[in-house]
Amino acid sequence: MRVEVIRSPRRRKTVQASEADGVVRVWIPAAMSREDEERWVAEMLGRLDRRKATEATDLDARARLLAARYRLPCPTAVRWVDNQHSRWASCSPDDGVIRVSSRLAGFPAWVVDYVLVHELAHLVEPRHGPAFWALVHRYRRAERARGFLLAKTNS
Repeated sequence: MRVEVIRSPRRRKTVQASEADGVVRVWIPAAMSREDEERWVAEMLGRLDRRKATEATDLDARARLLAARYRLPCPTAVRWVDNQHSRWASCSPDDGVIRVSSRLAGFPAWVVDYVLVHELAHLVEPRHGPAFWALVHRYRRAERARGFLLAKTNS
């Protein structure tokens, strides 16, 4: 894939990227250093790759299937997000919305399923107490998935 960097004198802080016809165009501020340009091009290519990977998984349908299978409440919405860097996912029990980090997009489906079950359990039990973990451990690969995520966190 070809990358085209466009330096814009009008752009002050933001960086943007899009892909069309096999070319990735990255718009950066004209005053940006070459070192920052390289870092931002790599970051934007990673974001585009994650976006493609997220399109392959219908999180909402997956969460509803898992909720039914493990007798957990259905969320009101489930979506991929790019702004979670220290968590794999989050849940707002008050409104039933689950947000899943796009960093999970390339992970095995059983790991994504574990994260969804974990967040669905928060719709019943907001805290990580014994009742919460009893719900999560209905998912038979819970410990294996936790180990996988722990290894990814430490790498």
